[in-house]
Amino acid sequence: MEVYLPIAQVNINAVEIFLISAIVGVLSGLFGVGGGFLMTPFLIFLGVPPTYAVSNEANNILATSVSGSTTHYLKNTLDYKMGLMIVVGGGIGTFLGIYTFSYLKLIGTIDTVISLAYMYILAIIGTLMLVESLSEIDRIKRNSLEKKKLHVHYWIHGLPLRMRFPYSKLYVSIFTPIIIGLIVGYIAAIMGIGGAFILVPALIYLVKMPTKLVPGTSLFVTIFVSIIVTFLHSINYGSIDLVLVFLLATGSIIGVQIGQKLGEKINSSGLRVLLAILLLIVGIAIAYDTFFAFKIETKIIKLSISELNFFSKLVYKFSKESALTYGLISIIFAIFLGASGALTRKLFSKFVKKMLFKSNTKKL
Repeated sequence: MEVYLPIAQVNINAVEIFLISAIVGVLSGLFGVGGGFLMTPFLIFLGVPPTYAVSNEANNILATSVSGSTTHYLKNTLDYKMGLMIVVGGGIGTFLGIYTFSYLKLIGTIDTVISLAYMYILAIIGTLMLVESLSEIDRIKRNSLEKKKLHVHYWIHGLPLRMRFPYSKLYVSIFTPIIIGLIVGYIAAIMGIGGAFILVPALIYLVKMPTKLVPGTSLFVTIFVSIIVTFLHSINYGSIDLVLVFLLATGSIIGVQIGQKLGEKINSSGLRVLLAILLLIVGIAIAYDTFFAFKIETKIIKLSISELNFFSKLVYKFSKESALTYGLISIIFAIFLGASGALTRKLFSKFVKKMLFKSNTKKL
C-alpha cells in the first residue's frame, strides 16, 4: 500500500514500514538497546532521504522510549537521579550535534556522513556484541566458574566531585554521567538514534549500575534526548513528517511491548548473536550502497496542495506555517502514542490475569 509523505515528498510502502518497525521494536524490547541504529538505515534503503530518516526516527524513538520507560516506571526499575545527570550532558551534546549537522548539511556532505557513520558504528558494535555473546555462550557450555574482574578502572573513574546515587547504590563523579550523556546526545543529533546502544554498556561497565535498572534508566534518558533532537530538527529543517512518524511509532510500540514480554521469559544469549550478525549485515549493506552500488536518485514527488488528501494537506501547511508549534505537536503526539501503548499493555495484562483467575475459580 503506497503512501505519500507530504514533508519528505516521497512515496513509501506503508505495510513494509509498519512490519519492519515492529520487528525492530521487538529487538529493542528484548535487548533494551533501542532500534534507531537499525531503523534509520532501513528507512534509507526504502527510499526515505537520510536527513528525513534521521529526524523522523528520532521522533519515533521518543514514542518507543516513552512506552518502554512507562513500563519500567510501573515496575519501579529506573534511577531518576542518575538519568537526570546523564540528560544534562545529553542536552549539551545534542546542541553540539545539531550544530555539526547544520554545517555538514550546508556543505552538502550530510548524507554521506550519515551513511559512513552508520557503516562504522554498526560494524564496531556488531563485532563487539558478537564476540561478547559467543564468549558468554562458551562459558555457559563449559559451566565456567571463572570470575570476571569486577572493578576495572578507567580514567573516567578518577574524576572529581563524587555524588551518591542511593537507588543504584553508587558513588561516582558527577562528570561520569555527564560525559556519557554528552557523547550520546551528540551521536543522537547526527544519526537519529537514541544512543542506548552506547548508553547501556556504559552504564553497565563504566558506571557499574545494577543491570535491572539499566534498561529503564536508558529509556528515561532517551526520552529527553529525543525530545531535544526532534524539536531542533523540526524548527531548523522542517523535516518531521507526522504521517511517517505514525507508521513508525505504531509498529515500534507494538514490537517493543512484545519484545519486553519475551525478554522476561527467554534466555537472550543466542538471540544476541543473531542481533550482532544482523548489525554486521546492515553495516555491510550500507558500505556496498555507499561505495559500490549504482546510484539511483530518490524520486522526489512534489505534489501541489490541491493534490494532497485532507490529512497530508493539514500536515504540510501546519509544518510550513507554524514550525515551532508543529515541533511541539510532534513531540506531544509521540509521547501520547508511547504512553498509550504501555498503558494498553498494562490493562491487557490485568484483563488476562483476571480471566485466568475466573477460569481457575470455576474449575475448582
